[in-house]
Amino acid sequence: MFGKRIVAFLAVVVVVFAVIVGTSPAILKDVKLGLDLKGGFEVLFEASPYEGGQAVTPESLKQTAQSLQKRIDASGLVEPEITTEGKNRIRVKLPGVEDENAVRELLSKPINLTFRAPDGKIMLTGTDFKENGAAVVTGPLNEPIVTIQLKDANKFGDITKGLIGQYLAIYLDEEEISSPRVEQEIRSETAQIGLGPDGTLDEAKELRDLINMGSLPLKLEEKYTQSVGAKLGMESLKDTVTAGIIGSLIVLVFMVVIFRVPGAVASITIITYAWLLILVQNLMNATLTLPGIAAFVLGVGMAVDANIITAERIKEEIRSGKSMFSSLKAGSKNSFRTIMDANITSIIASGVLYVIGDGAIKGFALTMIFSILVSILTNIFFARFLMTLLVRSNKFMKPSYYGVKESEIREL
Repeated sequence: MFGKRIVAFLAVVVVVFAVIVGTSPAILKDVKLGLDLKGGFEVLFEASPYEGGQAVTPESLKQTAQSLQKRIDASGLVEPEITTEGKNRIRVKLPGVEDENAVRELLSKPINLTFRAPDGKIMLTGTDFKENGAAVVTGPLNEPIVTIQLKDANKFGDITKGLIGQYLAIYLDEEEISSPRVEQEIRSETAQIGLGPDGTLDEAKELRDLINMGSLPLKLEEKYTQSVGAKLGMESLKDTVTAGIIGSLIVLVFMVVIFRVPGAVASITIITYAWLLILVQNLMNATLTLPGIAAFVLGVGMAVDANIITAERIKEEIRSGKSMFSSLKAGSKNSFRTIMDANITSIIASGVLYVIGDGAIKGFALTMIFSILVSILTNIFFARFLMTLLVRSNKFMKPSYYGVKESEIREL
């Protein structure tokens, strides 16, 4: 007859593996692949101010990246990965894109903010506004209002004087984003745009950001481009995954052969770890790249290492003549600090890489950090829980089940 703890152990393992098997197809389908695996186009831009413009700032660089994001989203090409690097660079990755010329033309166009009269005539451009001069304030009726800062009060006064009672539409590129009505002549460097009684704070903030994007005096120059064919990318993915599966199977077999029961438990927790890490990646909407896969495989190695350290500590306690449960308790306790020291050191190193690194380095570092956290959860706490169930069942009390020979046990 199986004891209650054996039944509990089997129930936990069956439920965990049922969840893994049932959800894995959907999880793997949702994995977001980088262009080095999926193929696509990458370009690195260097931003610099137009003549007379202010120096590049972190805020202006971020807003320029956001404008590129909106431009690509509006084109319907793909879901881009856009990051700022250093003081004046923007990296754009477009997985799955094949027409490089169309992408270059789309990205290299200046951000075009214009204010147009009802007949379509352009009255103001982005250069007429102060950089980052748009803001959101609250009106007398507690309604959101967007304020803008202009460079030439007289020019704006002449324009508004001729358009009283008409609309002065605001365009970003060729998309109309607002159409405020001119109520009076405004001969000032500050103007207000009302959103009407139905306007919301979110709409006001979006309009503010769009105007600030269009007033940025930044131009983008290509510094580096890379194109990866879809076939080459998928071959890289296939080879990498195949190598990872073969290597993992060899490791799992090794664990079971050498460490017996702890090795079998380690195999369960490592499989759970791999599934959970992919799930976490998807929940973070992270992009999987070759460096990310390298971090993933390295994380599996660290997970195996944690299990080996624990299993060896348990074997040492058994050899010292302690009972099986005492050996499990002492071995787990003695191994915990060693494992945590190694993991914390790795997290610190990965954190430094994330802070000072760019692009793929950040992806590698972030994957490493989360792989370590998931490993702690599965390969320390979950493994200890499963081992406790087995030992307390009194069904696995022979030293040989833990890779220890009777002749190796010393009497207390």
